Amino acid sequence: MIDLFGRSDHGRGHCDGYSRRDFLKVGGMAAGGLSLGQLLEVEAAQKTGRSHKAVINIYLPGGPSHLDFFDLKPEAPKEIRGEFRPIKTNVPGIEICEQFPRLAKLADQYSIIRSIADSDGAHDCYQCMTGRRQSEKRNAPHGGWPSWGSWVSKLQGNQRAGVPANLSLMYPTGNRTWGEAGTGGFIGPAHTPMPLVQKDPLAKPQGLELEGISLDRLNDRNRLRSAIDQFRRDADNTGQVGSLDTYNAQALGILTNAGLMDALDVSKEDPRIAERYGVNIPKYQRDGAPKMIRNFLIARRLVEAGARVVTLNYSRWDWHGGDGLNFPRSRQEMPLLDQGLSALLIDLKERGLDKDVAIVMWGEFGRTPKINKNNSRDHWPRANFAFLAGGGMNHGQIIGSTDKHGNEPVDRPVKFQEVFATLYNCLGINTATATVKDTQGRPHYLVDSGIKPIHELVG
Repeated sequence: MIDLFGRSDHGRGHCDGYSRRDFLKVGGMAAGGLSLGQLLEVEAAQKTGRSHKAVINIYLPGGPSHLDFFDLKPEAPKEIRGEFRPIKTNVPGIEICEQFPRLAKLADQYSIIRSIADSDGAHDCYQCMTGRRQSEKRNAPHGGWPSWGSWVSKLQGNQRAGVPANLSLMYPTGNRTWGEAGTGGFIGPAHTPMPLVQKDPLAKPQGLELEGISLDRLNDRNRLRSAIDQFRRDADNTGQVGSLDTYNAQALGILTNAGLMDALDVSKEDPRIAERYGVNIPKYQRDGAPKMIRNFLIARRLVEAGARVVTLNYSRWDWHGGDGLNFPRSRQEMPLLDQGLSALLIDLKERGLDKDVAIVMWGEFGRTPKINKNNSRDHWPRANFAFLAGGGMNHGQIIGSTDKHGNEPVDRPVKFQEVFATLYNCLGINTATATVKDTQGRPHYLVDSGIKPIHELVG
């Protein structure tokens, strides 16, 4: 954790009133301490895209229904087809749920995989972060399998000083594993996704968000910057910086990045652009999930600032009993997702980033074709979907299909690792040749033998 402390009440302090001993404590970074969403340079100086490649990984916790999103079965019996109807898109032959009218106008900018076939059956984001099933943990190298962004961070490094390659906007959604973005695994903590905690990304900054520390003690940004700079000079003189591990040194570098404090004011975003994304609902609802729709905007700002991989989650989609009924809740949630995701697609295209920035959106599994007694759908790992956009891929297509009731794929079954191989390809990483060594010096490929990028998208 990085903990900032206020003015020292004891001991010798600097002339600015802050004690070096009490000012900065560097340890393991974690959500709930310093809000790194207010420590990363997210204000892009230019209105056009940068040249580096990046991926935004959008995780929908809880298992969104493939049948009610992008694989509707209007000819199936009522107990299977449900309450929603398909609508046409701007690509002939492609239809999606009526709750996504904005996305329907942009279908030429994305592709839908309807045949993800290897989902695990438990609530966990592990596959959407590593591409691997839980059972594969037993055969992992010492340290565990890394999140996919950690491979990218190790192989490609930071694109811009002060902006880590691998960032996370994940927040808790009622179950701890739903709010994780994985670790660096055997690659090491230096490449673990750096967590950002965003409560209201477009609210006017009130200073650094701290746990247990009054903000009014740190609201003078000039004094804060001066204190950080003094700490670094003292640490350099005494050799302390050299003893910090790589991860903490990176965090300290972010704090002292030139021009960073001015870039933290994300309220400088063009109001016309920000309005497209909708408004956050940060209050935790009964289902345990805030609606941080403007994190889609923060993700765009982060990749524009230099991040290579940004992972975020949105809401919670586990509705199959009690007061969490699938169809009423979907009518509340889907329009918000439609607005935020379509705004992201439009934003990237307008900025010339649509060829460089890829998007993937998915959940841990699909939902049962047959509607249960609560007018909802239960867990169903035999069929799942993935939404992909941007990244210079071939779009405006549907890949794979399920049977007439959406039970399981009948055409072109796709694995999670194939999707990741495709995303690596978008980043310019050749999964047939790229390797990273573990702590024993053994090289490991990013995906299993025989796994290739999805040819329909990159061929």
